[in-house]
Amino acid sequence: MYDEKRAQHAVNFINCLKHTKGQWRGVPFDLLPWQDKIIRDIFGTVKENGYRQYNTAYIEVPKKNGKSELAAAVALLMTCGDNEWGAEVYGCASDRQQASIVFDVAVDMVDQSPALKKRIKPVMSIKRLIYKPTNSFYQVLSAEAYTKHGLNVHAVVFDELHAQPNRDLFDVMTKGSGDARLQPLYFLITTAGTDRNSICYEVHQKAVDILEGRKNDPTFYPVIYGINDNDDWSLEENWYKANPSLGYTIDVEKVRNAYNSAVDNPAEENLFRQLRLNQWVKQSVRWMPMEKWDSCDENIDLDSLRGRECYAGLDLSSTTDITAFVLVFPPRTEQENYIILPYFWIPDENLKVRVRRDHVPYDVWEKQGYIKTTEGNVVHYAFIEKTIEELGKIYNIKEIAFDRWGAIQMAQNLDDMGFTVIPFGQGYKDMSPSSKELMKLTLEKKIAHGGNPVLRWMMDNIYIKTDPAGNIKPDKDKSTEKIDGAVALIMALDRAIRNEGRSGGSVYDDRGILIL
Repeated sequence: MYDEKRAQHAVNFINCLKHTKGQWRGVPFDLLPWQDKIIRDIFGTVKENGYRQYNTAYIEVPKKNGKSELAAAVALLMTCGDNEWGAEVYGCASDRQQASIVFDVAVDMVDQSPALKKRIKPVMSIKRLIYKPTNSFYQVLSAEAYTKHGLNVHAVVFDELHAQPNRDLFDVMTKGSGDARLQPLYFLITTAGTDRNSICYEVHQKAVDILEGRKNDPTFYPVIYGINDNDDWSLEENWYKANPSLGYTIDVEKVRNAYNSAVDNPAEENLFRQLRLNQWVKQSVRWMPMEKWDSCDENIDLDSLRGRECYAGLDLSSTTDITAFVLVFPPRTEQENYIILPYFWIPDENLKVRVRRDHVPYDVWEKQGYIKTTEGNVVHYAFIEKTIEELGKIYNIKEIAFDRWGAIQMAQNLDDMGFTVIPFGQGYKDMSPSSKELMKLTLEKKIAHGGNPVLRWMMDNIYIKTDPAGNIKPDKDKSTEKIDGAVALIMALDRAIRNEGRSGGSVYDDRGILIL
């Protein structure tokens, strides 16, 4: 049954709010057609007793379609405009910071609404907005689900459900927590994810089954905007199919630019499909287009590098594996490229065993001089330290970045030799900027690696992993073959870029970190 009056009440409430971002800030929140339909359907469809039919709404839509604004508007509607005394409305996400995104939009909406501002008391220390006329509140919660039992939920706004690390918070907030309410609402809004074993994909699949008629649940409202697995991601008509706000709040030219950036880059293609076209993709993808890498095999004149400034990355791996040390020489002019000089070590005694076991020609590379061996059946760290010390006499090594795990003692020894050593995290924050920069420089043929076969093998082994914000990092779990040299290169490149032209800052300062 449809109640036009209740539907219009919800639309009117949201239309009185104002947008909060960029050029739209201060503009009344006139719902776009797709948003208007969602709000009217959810709040206007009622049961015979007059209460809402839908208690769960699953909205899956690509980034930049106004997801956060719509979620914030629904949170405020449920807090202030649903005629519920003592309503408890919670904003949930994978962590408190993510949940705060929608909350902060709601705060800004309140600040721009005199009627709400005089009736709402903000308690920012705990991220809570209290609506005084009905003693209701909207508050941020994080993922420590074990502390959330006993809540009397009127509404939950779940942002980016695909990023939930497990199902704990979802289960606590949706199963039984709203039993004391007559018409609770679980508003789930997300982009597509990468984990098909997640709670989000479970809900996504239920939504698909309902949309395609395989299941029936009159309390569940599904909306999915995106392309199918077999749709052509290059067709602009499919971009419009996936993005209901394209042409309204999304400039198609920006989507074209993102597409052009993704055409030759498997990692960016994955992100484009997931974030721009709302397609469930694999979390890890083979990263480097090797034909592009191979086109950067310009010969390197070692004599010309003597005395030149460079930056190093050190990945020790384990004592029985390959250790990698990579030097990156920044260009001195716009015409020059970044020059990459890698060094690799492997234990002598297990070389032949590894050749047979791994089917990798370590022995050939050793004869060709691309890999050095150290005595014994483990990597001889003192030998490597001595080699690095000798390299420091040939080249002006300004900094050595190292993975903190397992390299503390060597870092201390190198520091004692007079080198500047920099600990380098292996998470998204540290690895993403220079990983993206390495891809950009490769596609632009702005690097020269001399065709080193060991480094080439490692670059071809890399799978990358992405987070909800589109940051990337090498995925050591998926990259079953060795990638030590690639990791060392990414660390060295980061230090080279960040220190490039110290007086003028780094390339990251000039144009920001690359983000799809």
